[in-house]
Amino acid sequence: MLDRKHLPRKMLRVEKQFTGPQKIMDVGGNGSGLPVNNKQRAMLPNKTRGEFTRNQRKDSEGQSESPDLEFEYSDTDKWAAELSELYSYTEGPEFALNRKCFEEEFRVHVSDKKWTELDEAQHRAHAMRLLDSLEVTAREKRLKVARAILYMAQGTFAECSSEVEVQHWMRYNIFLLLDVGTFSALVELLNMEIDNSAACSSAVRKPAISLADSTDLRVLLNIMYMMVETIQQDDPADKPEWKIIKETFRTELGSPLFNNEPISVMLFGMVTKFCSGHAPHFPMKKVLLLLWKSILFTLGGFEQLQSIKVRKREELGLPPLPEDSIRVIRSMRAASPPASASDLIEQQQKRARREHKALIKQDNLDAFNEKDPYKADDSREDEDDNDDNDNSIEAETFPLERDEVMPPPIPHPPSERVSFPKGLPWAPKVREKDIENFLESSRSKFIGYTLGSDTDTVVGLPRPIHESIKTLKQHKYVSIAELQITKEEEFQKTPLSGGEEEVETCATELLYQGILPSLPQYMIALLKILLAAAPTSKAKTDSINILADVLPEEMPTTVLQSMKLGVDVNRHKEIIVKAISAILLLLLKHFKLNHIYQFEYMAQHLVFANCIPLILKFFNQNIMSYITAKNSISVLDFPYCVVHELPELTAESLEAGDNNQFCWRNLFSCINLLRILNKLTKWKHSRTMMLVVFKSAPILKRALKVKQAMMQLYVLKLLKVQTKYLGRQWRKSNMKTMSAIYQKVRHRLNDDWAYGNDLDARPWDFQAEECALRANIERFNSRRYDKSHSNPDFLPVDNCLQSVLGQRVDLPEDFQMNYDLWLEREVFSKPISWEELLQ
Repeated sequence: MLDRKHLPRKMLRVEKQFTGPQKIMDVGGNGSGLPVNNKQRAMLPNKTRGEFTRNQRKDSEGQSESPDLEFEYSDTDKWAAELSELYSYTEGPEFALNRKCFEEEFRVHVSDKKWTELDEAQHRAHAMRLLDSLEVTAREKRLKVARAILYMAQGTFAECSSEVEVQHWMRYNIFLLLDVGTFSALVELLNMEIDNSAACSSAVRKPAISLADSTDLRVLLNIMYMMVETIQQDDPADKPEWKIIKETFRTELGSPLFNNEPISVMLFGMVTKFCSGHAPHFPMKKVLLLLWKSILFTLGGFEQLQSIKVRKREELGLPPLPEDSIRVIRSMRAASPPASASDLIEQQQKRARREHKALIKQDNLDAFNEKDPYKADDSREDEDDNDDNDNSIEAETFPLERDEVMPPPIPHPPSERVSFPKGLPWAPKVREKDIENFLESSRSKFIGYTLGSDTDTVVGLPRPIHESIKTLKQHKYVSIAELQITKEEEFQKTPLSGGEEEVETCATELLYQGILPSLPQYMIALLKILLAAAPTSKAKTDSINILADVLPEEMPTTVLQSMKLGVDVNRHKEIIVKAISAILLLLLKHFKLNHIYQFEYMAQHLVFANCIPLILKFFNQNIMSYITAKNSISVLDFPYCVVHELPELTAESLEAGDNNQFCWRNLFSCINLLRILNKLTKWKHSRTMMLVVFKSAPILKRALKVKQAMMQLYVLKLLKVQTKYLGRQWRKSNMKTMSAIYQKVRHRLNDDWAYGNDLDARPWDFQAEECALRANIERFNSRRYDKSHSNPDFLPVDNCLQSVLGQRVDLPEDFQMNYDLWLEREVFSKPISWEELLQ
């Protein structure tokens, strides 16, 4: 049994949600709740049993024909999709209101010409007039002007005939607004609204909060988001001066120019204020979207991360990366589809007949069982696997027995494919610690003594061991993190002679310094919102209300309105999950590259806030249904809805949804959450054991049902780290999964991931490991950022008399006025014994 006494009590409570077997499943989508266990199936009437098998066969046919998902992972979705997700469908009528406010202002100052007919000088003059009008004290007047600016940012759509034209004018208007200084004015107004205590206290007292409570905030956040999202898009047709404006804006956004802190820190403050209950009217979806895009724009996306990593390795004198991981992942193909229950039943019946024929020798039986992935002969397998069989990826011939291991690839553009030699996609890696462990065990076995961390002396070891060491050293990989940890240890050991550390003041460093004082609260707030938005969460009285910026003032009265609002609410939650998952992943990756202890600080607070069970709870659902959900109404999406006549919506058209094979944002969210889980548990024995304790294996196996290579890769990585703790029977019953891990996941030479003989397979103490890590993090933060509490004994002392006397001392004004009195009292009137002074 696992030693769970060191787990936090809260974690053990969450564990209970994952330990119970799912005994009943809804088969074939008919709501019958038929059991899938074979023993229970045998007790069904013949007619029901036949229906069960037919339904399963239908499902099986559907699944076997399902193609790979044509999904390309990226920093964001297409520009139009990212713009449309800013607005909820309930906000639809406000597009016309923005236009009306703009036209009223426009007619006062400009003749009957249209905006698109004016020249650049007239455009700039009107933008300046609007900016001046933003500074009026009357709230209603200010809101009208803000709506007029928002209409400009939306591309003055009334004068456009197509979506492409709207996007062209959006880009032109937004660069114009940025050039005249609109963004700084918007930040000041946003600060005013955040500190508006009257609005906060009014919202706290209201029993039900709606769109109307956050009007001012929504308008400001809409403009700011449109500006950030549009400017960060690369367009080869941009003018040279626009490129300069873009780079200047990127620098300003990441610098502490707004209230002496980057814009992201201000938005994090809004998130915590919302979660504390002091500002329930904050439009949280818009805040999170703006926070995500601000971090993405200032720090950079995954392509930039890769280039920063390459540059840093060069600067530190490390060998180049063995491969470009982004290109490798894009070139991978998904594994074969999951098994169906009917296939399992047929295989088990064949096996039963075969077993009755004759007694088989034990060694043959063992080999047979390895090929038969469904032999479950103990109660633990009934609990963990049999309920999950129709969701596993076990149903094909064992891949090592056939020539073609993978299904044929989907044709991709030639630029995206990478030609590999036949073999595995990843070059194997070895850590210095692995080489030391190998040498230590070899020396103790052949010579009878060890040499500690000496990896060069091979005297007395047989020749095959020499070859092994040579192979290990060829694949040795030294990470940036290892060098950073070594440097930090040197700084801690020699605080005086170690010298000053040169800290690069990049955007990541500035952001970390900004969020450091309140980072634990920020992480808890993000996870609270993620929990409230997760589809598996049940509505509770104590959970936070994240629907303040989607619910209308008057609730729907017809079936059609209710359906539309239902789609809107589900879409709203999906967008929140997408934003939070992207924020957490981006921060973890950038902090890890900037300094490993910045990453560890954030990761540890996510673990303490129960991030691991929360992500597992998120995946403990029908993940295929979540990824193929159709919670969108394309005719109501911006900018389509402002340039086309809207067709009449019917209940049937809402039910049908769009024709997409999958929902981009949901698949993006799932991959991000899996990547976060990998980041939190990698090389952390105690956190890996948490995956085992929370019974994550069946949950993760269900996620393998999604035919998307990148998602499968991260699921297989999570299964790989815990395989050695799941027992021999689990491995025997999941040979297809084991094979997929071998094919897709990077190999660590000398890593017995598939067996239980690893040195790390030891009793674990959650608190001891986390406390040791926490002590290292606190020492790092204290040394680098906490200048006020530095040890006075280590501060430099000036012993030179001339320099001490030559220092300029600022004396107060009253002292200078009464200098004569001070001289008389302190110097002239006191007898001085010169002999004593000279001695």
